[in-house]
Amino acid sequence: MGFFSSGEELDKYIGGIFRVAGDNPEVGPKLKAANINMRVEYSDPDCVVTIGFHDPMVVDYGETELAPDITLIMSGDIADKFWRGEYNLAVGLAKGQVKAKGPVSKILKLVPLTKPLFPVYKDLVAEKDAQVPA
Repeated sequence: MGFFSSGEELDKYIGGIFRVAGDNPEVGPKLKAANINMRVEYSDPDCVVTIGFHDPMVVDYGETELAPDITLIMSGDIADKFWRGEYNLAVGLAKGQVKAKGPVSKILKLVPLTKPLFPVYKDLVAEKDAQVPA
């Protein structure tokens, strides 16, 4: 089993970082300016999160009315590693560990904007980290 025990838990943390990203004074305006919809299909556990990078940002868990401009497919563990700053998404795409449908260049432009959110994510998962046996 991966780091997340359920789709709901994955959404709590990974969806959660996107939910707070729009309010981040440094990153939020730049993410909202992207004006795209991104669907992320996670495995282990199965979960779908769709993010509307608009003003206001929208983060939907499961089915949604948002039509994706791009879809990323990855495991929950890869997403966790990315948000910890331990995984290079561009390398993952090149190696086929992350799959994409749609204009990948649009997502790769957003990736550098997420770096200031890594400490926020680590704070979000700190309690869960404390429960994981070493």
